[in-house]
Amino acid sequence: MSDPGNTTPTNFIRQTIDRDLANGKNDGRVATRFPPEPNGYLHIGHARAICLNFGIAEDYDGTCNLRFDDTNPEKEETEYAESITRDVEWLGYTWTELRYASDYFERLFQYAIELINRGKAYVDSQTGDTIRETRGTLTEPGIDSPCRGRPVEENLDLFRRMRAGEFEDGALVLRAKIDMASPNINMRDPILYRIRHARHWRTGDDWCIYPMYDYTQCISDAIEGVTHSLCTLEFEDHRPLYDWVLDNIDIPCHPQQIEFGRLNLDYTLMSKRLLNRLVKEKHVNGWDDPRLPTLSGLRRRGYTPTAIRDFCERAGITKSQGVVEMSMLENSIREDLDHTAPRAMAVLRPIKLVINNYPQDASELLTAQNHPKRPDMGTREIPFSNTLYVDREDFLEDPPKKFYRLSPGREVRLRYAYYVTCTEVIKDDDGEIVEIHCDYDPETRGGSSPDGRKVRGTIHWVSAAHAVDAEVRLYDRLFTVPAPTQNELSSQINSLSLLVLQGCKLEPYLGQPAAQPYQFERQGYFCTDPDSSKGSLVFNRTVTLRDSWSKKN
Repeated sequence: MSDPGNTTPTNFIRQTIDRDLANGKNDGRVATRFPPEPNGYLHIGHARAICLNFGIAEDYDGTCNLRFDDTNPEKEETEYAESITRDVEWLGYTWTELRYASDYFERLFQYAIELINRGKAYVDSQTGDTIRETRGTLTEPGIDSPCRGRPVEENLDLFRRMRAGEFEDGALVLRAKIDMASPNINMRDPILYRIRHARHWRTGDDWCIYPMYDYTQCISDAIEGVTHSLCTLEFEDHRPLYDWVLDNIDIPCHPQQIEFGRLNLDYTLMSKRLLNRLVKEKHVNGWDDPRLPTLSGLRRRGYTPTAIRDFCERAGITKSQGVVEMSMLENSIREDLDHTAPRAMAVLRPIKLVINNYPQDASELLTAQNHPKRPDMGTREIPFSNTLYVDREDFLEDPPKKFYRLSPGREVRLRYAYYVTCTEVIKDDDGEIVEIHCDYDPETRGGSSPDGRKVRGTIHWVSAAHAVDAEVRLYDRLFTVPAPTQNELSSQINSLSLLVLQGCKLEPYLGQPAAQPYQFERQGYFCTDPDSSKGSLVFNRTVTLRDSWSKKN
């Protein structure tokens, strides 16, 4: 049983497990599993299921298998399976055993034989359209198939011939014989097996019949000794079928299915099918595009396992579907990186600042803390010279009120350096500002004045002679509406979801590609993109310093 003294938030699933353990159910065991289908990349919604299943196993000294639900050969690939294992490991979890539904194909087939022998399943030769049309509605019962009364021996013969490959795709299916008048449509003789002459990514051409999800999942859970089968809320109406299958075959374990609400985020999509569409139609640059909610995309954007797990804990586990604001996810990564990311200066939209009274060929090294609240992270040296780069947004020739940055005649502080006062603005023939000229006060080294005078503005900078060039990619929400619809995806995509800035200037400290997040002071949190190489740096913005989206909208 979980430690009553810990601070792990409880929920209705944990309360159920606690009751089961108190009543001696399952011999005191807790066994879960995470069963993704390898037909796409995992997204943040799957992270909730991962954290739930593996977290429960950890907290109750139980087991958790990673099992691939690989029963749909036309849509599954090795690439997806490899990405899933990578994502689970990245989140910090270790599975007890790695399993595949395809491991159980022979046993699933034999259990189907058992259902046929018990008169609980039959082979139907109706077309798929006819089966759908005769299933009935929420207010009208279904219609029995004319094949429902087939003798057991005939069903066995046809089913074995289905396996042998004698029939074309769609010619026959195996159906459970339950109740065509059931108020639960899922219980109206659901399909258990269908014919698919498709090569499977693990078993090759060994099989041409494949079991359906509802039939496969419950038996796979029972084979593995799962005690609590946790799934999302859309499977609540499927639970009677889950129980019916296990009740009608000779299998000792009968797991308990418990449903919880799916995690949805605003301004994005949480459907692998629609995410796949975005990738295929090239609205994004692959499954790991940092604008996607895929775990590989979030990882590339600079999100950390700690932040993802914190977000899942904050979102909680409920019995209802709900939409969580993107700002909650962003707050989780901000809090994590605020504590762990070293600071650095980067000028994203550079303009030259020339200090007239600083010696032209001179330079010096200024000392800066890598983190203002973490002395254990040490210090770094920043070169300073008479020609700097500052951000264009930090200068206005005719500033409004409450603009405390640089403007003609105004004094500001250069971060870690000196006070400077703007004395001249140099423009090109088109009237564009190309240089800002200033004088500096050498008595203000370190950013304070011995005479006690105060300045209200502090801006960041980079020495032009020492600057490192980089490309910086600014990412934002992929969609302009909180709940994008599949019929209007193209028109709802945010044209400003990716802004690529060339010629950005970074302090030398950032000159080597590293798997290290940084806070670019006054800009946000950034990470090195895998496209980087020595001499060709690319940084991705993970998140801004503050939530600016809600203000814009």
